[in-house]
Amino acid sequence: MAIPDYETLMLPILEFISDNQERKTSEIVSFIAERFHLSDEDMRTLIPSGRGKLIHNRVGWACTHLRKAGLVTSRQRGLNQITADGQKALEKKPQKIDKNFLSQFEKFHDFASEASSIKYPVYEDDSIGKPEEKTPEEIIGIQKEIIHDSIKKDLVENVWELDSDFFEQLVVDLLVAMGYGGSVEDAGRAIGRANDGGIDGVIKEDVLGLDTIFIQAKRWKNTVPIKEVRDFAGALLSKKSNKGVFITSSQFPASAHDFVSSIDRKIILIDGERLANLMIKFNIGVSTKQIIEIKEIDSDYFAS
Repeated sequence: MAIPDYETLMLPILEFISDNQERKTSEIVSFIAERFHLSDEDMRTLIPSGRGKLIHNRVGWACTHLRKAGLVTSRQRGLNQITADGQKALEKKPQKIDKNFLSQFEKFHDFASEASSIKYPVYEDDSIGKPEEKTPEEIIGIQKEIIHDSIKKDLVENVWELDSDFFEQLVVDLLVAMGYGGSVEDAGRAIGRANDGGIDGVIKEDVLGLDTIFIQAKRWKNTVPIKEVRDFAGALLSKKSNKGVFITSSQFPASAHDFVSSIDRKIILIDGERLANLMIKFNIGVSTKQIIEIKEIDSDYFAS
């Protein structure tokens, strides 16, 4: 099953630590995984930013809410222990512990007031779920993905408007940023030459030139015909090479992916969407607008 939202986790967590023992967050995570029959795939799921596992994020945020209400105490980071108020809360045998339940505790009021002042964005995609059920890190990650998707579409449209020479330069800049080609000058000389039997250029695999990769770059809007991919594979064979990258601003048919997976030469297909993703990742044609720092308490500082 999918990982429950952090409010759903509050009651099971409080029940798990009701023995008055200090419990590591990792122990709670293991308990939640067993309690909700989470699969290995569930446990590997990351938050949208990719900087942490979703299960750890939601367990941590559930513990934060319990701590803010005074039901859980933590003498140091990663340790959780139930309080007297937490025991009294369980004595009421609640069906669920959520923010409404926690609102009865005075200690929770300031935290709840700050949280309620947040203006949650409205999402058109219902699959995203309700923002108020997400942790702050998830919301930030979702917003980042929305911006990412918007920029990706704009990048593809801009690439379509490029002339062939500029597109070749874009390919050069991207491959060098990814660590291929040695230098911009080396890569530029390799890519920017006339087509040679289905090959637009050859580039060093590393700065020393221990191996080479053949390149095909097509600035197209229509789907790449399978014939072009077959011709590229044949050109690699004629060059006695088994490594190639086919980059396009459009897309490849499913038959192209089936073909490259069935031959003994390694051909990487990069379509317009993947090209845009790589441009964003390696800062080609984009610039950083704003950097947001997310702070957390340094428990080691206070422990010393």
